[in-house]
Amino acid sequence: MSAPLPLGATIGIIGGGQLGRMLAMAAARLGYQTIVLEPQADCPAAQVANRQIVAAYDDPAALDELARASAVVTFEFENVPVVAAERLGRTIAVYPPARALEVAQDRLVEKTFLNGIGISTAGFRPVDNDAELAEALKAFDGSGVLKTCRMGYDGKGQMVFRNMTTGGFDGACASLGNVPLVLESFVAFEREISIIAARGTDGSIAVFDPAENVHRNGILATSTVPAAIGSDTAEAAREAARKILTALDYVGVIGVEFFVLADGSLLVNEMAPRVHNSGHWTETACVVSQFEQHIRAVAGLPLGDANRHSDCVMENLIGDDIDKVPALLAEPDVAVHLYGKAEARPGRKMGHFTRLLPRR
Repeated sequence: MSAPLPLGATIGIIGGGQLGRMLAMAAARLGYQTIVLEPQADCPAAQVANRQIVAAYDDPAALDELARASAVVTFEFENVPVVAAERLGRTIAVYPPARALEVAQDRLVEKTFLNGIGISTAGFRPVDNDAELAEALKAFDGSGVLKTCRMGYDGKGQMVFRNMTTGGFDGACASLGNVPLVLESFVAFEREISIIAARGTDGSIAVFDPAENVHRNGILATSTVPAAIGSDTAEAAREAARKILTALDYVGVIGVEFFVLADGSLLVNEMAPRVHNSGHWTETACVVSQFEQHIRAVAGLPLGDANRHSDCVMENLIGDDIDKVPALLAEPDVAVHLYGKAEARPGRKMGHFTRLLPRR
């Protein structure tokens, strides 16, 4: 275990979105300064961080400047260029490790990794052209979700096929950019859940309760805690998160999304090596939020208690949902968190709110 960062030390954050903003806020509560590397000058994180370097994520000079100014570097999104993390890692600790980025950035690599450590996923086949797509669809009875191996989020970079054993998919690969793809089988799941977990520099692990998630148009709409699952399913989710953290020698917070099948068994959908939208509820329903937990981990501090004091429902404010804020502020037991974004656009996460309920 490395020695804890001294008070006043600077934590570097790659990425200036709302997650970087909330990490910077958590760092300030614990007595740390933050410096954000982000090409957008008016980003949400810049409003609360001590300093911003306005540059591309892979700019060598900017990365070197970030390393000189920081005691440790972390990131708020999983598509940080691996070469950037590796460059920083030559002179400064980077958490989570670059290996976690390598795994999470490629869906094919990710599923192969998960299966390799004994964690089940949906069936999948690599696809590089329409002929391979045809063969993959045959293996899955003509149905599945074709996804780009890299990038794509909130429903982007995907194409759904149903009962297409006889053709009708010519040009599908070209429409997704002629990039490496993976076809995933459909899963007859009853609900979706996620686990937020953290691992410290000493190997200690803390796991928050599973949240039950509802997506609309490919974007997370609500997270409800507790999830409507049995205790065995909840513990299986916790154990899967522990296995992933240990296998990657991980430091920091991770989000792991699962499909829950009718018999209570689990399939991992994907993992995110960062704080996660479905963990925003921890900010209000726990003494230590996922954001503080991440800062504790990367700073070499003891992890906090992951128990919750309340049941809750977290809901994203997307696009024009921002207009609901005055009414929400008038309600009891509702905490509103806005991200400092000036323009509301369809599909854009403007903030979230969490409604607390007595713990059952």
